[in-house]
Amino acid sequence: MERSVLATFHTPSSLRSGLLCRCPRCGEGKLYAGFLKLAKRCDRCDLDYGFADPADGPAFFVMTGVGILVIAIWAWAVIAHQPPLWVQFATVFPALLVGCLGTLRPVKAWLVAEQYIHKASEGGASSVSKTQ
Repeated sequence: MERSVLATFHTPSSLRSGLLCRCPRCGEGKLYAGFLKLAKRCDRCDLDYGFADPADGPAFFVMTGVGILVIAIWAWAVIAHQPPLWVQFATVFPALLVGCLGTLRPVKAWLVAEQYIHKASEGGASSVSKTQ
C-alpha cells in the first residue's frame, strides 16, 4: 500500500518543502500545528510525522548563520560609519531576533524533509567485542 500512496504524489525537493513548510512527501499538507510544533500527520497524504526529530539542529544552524551574517554587517558598519552606541543596540539586537525567528521554521522544515528523504533514524551504539 505504501508504494501506491507514494506513486500518487509528486515528491518535492527537500529545499522546496522546507522553504514552504510543507509535507516532505506530498508537498501540500501543513507541517506545523503551531509556530515550531510539528503536526501529528499530514492533512493531505496522512504521512505520520513521528519519524521527525530535528532536535536542536535547526536552532544551531540558524543562530550560527544569522549571527555570523549580522555581526559581520555590524562590524563593517561600525568601522565605516561609527554610529552611536544606541543605534548599534537598536539595530543589531532586533536584526538578530528577527533573523533567527524568521528562518527557524523553514530550516526546521528542511531538516525534517531531509530526515524523510534519507530515512534517517536515531543513532545507536553497537557493542564491539574485544579480540585478544
